[in-house]
Amino acid sequence: MFGSSSSDLGIDLGTCNTLIYIRNKGIVLNEPSVVAVELGTKRVVAVGADAKRMLWKTPGNITAIRPMRDGVIADLEATEKMIRYFISRVLPRYRFIKPRMVIGIPSCITEVERRAVEESAYKSGAREVLVIEESLAAAIGADIPIKEPAGHMVCDIGGGTTEISVISLGGMVVTNAIRLGGDDFDAAIIKYVRSEHNLIIGEQMAERLKIEIGNAAPDKTIEKVEVKGTDAHTGLPQRLEIDSVQVREALKDPISQIIDVIKATLGKTPPELAADIVERGIVMTGGGSLLKSLDKLIAKETGVPVFIAEQPLDCVALGAGKYFDYIKAFDSPRNIYDSLNR
Repeated sequence: MFGSSSSDLGIDLGTCNTLIYIRNKGIVLNEPSVVAVELGTKRVVAVGADAKRMLWKTPGNITAIRPMRDGVIADLEATEKMIRYFISRVLPRYRFIKPRMVIGIPSCITEVERRAVEESAYKSGAREVLVIEESLAAAIGADIPIKEPAGHMVCDIGGGTTEISVISLGGMVVTNAIRLGGDDFDAAIIKYVRSEHNLIIGEQMAERLKIEIGNAAPDKTIEKVEVKGTDAHTGLPQRLEIDSVQVREALKDPISQIIDVIKATLGKTPPELAADIVERGIVMTGGGSLLKSLDKLIAKETGVPVFIAEQPLDCVALGAGKYFDYIKAFDSPRNIYDSLNR
């Protein structure tokens, strides 16, 4: 009854952005994970891009919040309202028919946090909810042939978490995840600018520095960007120039932590699968993978080729959206046996 009239949704409920994929339509929504609510009444004033423009700029009776932190729900009520709003945006004609949802989640979250994700999705109008690890969803979305009896490594760097997994025969053999991602890159830049220049800058300015001149390895050219902030001593507005060398120094610590986790994951990988990874390389997904020269630095530190997925920002949502078809084709030992003998 539902097959011809409802839609399957793949959702990347990210710390920074929420993406929604609909079968046969592709990515239909990519909005910041931000909600602006009126204090007292809890009435939603704005969601997504409109709400993000209000961050740190709202009057006393309105607050703009990011209900996702470190890849998990920090505010259940706000998350439910955000998902409900986004679904109404992408499925206006089907508002009386409940969709099925697949949501990508970090493997490092607790069972309580997992149930919070499911509960939020059900309350927002889902009739069926499945949650899958982000790295598995990213691998499916990146069209990696993970059903093969061979090792594939995926490194997904999101806004709040980084997850590295070795996948073979459709399942995760080894996985490591840390609550560190693009937001921590921004925080590291904020901390560096304050400690070195006594200048307080906001998250949006730090994100701009990361995107425009951020880099993980030395480059031939040194780029500069003018930043504006508040003098930590006088409290007065101030502006100065920050160059790419300083941004690289600021990012050194979080990048080192990610590389250490990749090395640890490789160290736990069975030799046969490790040999496959050396041959096939590491596939990087997520917004953090777009940091300039990060792929080259990881390749240098691990001795393994590194490739960035074709659509790194969309991989988790794409994989989540395709997951119903994936489990239908690969949901039993018999199917695994058949795939091995094709």
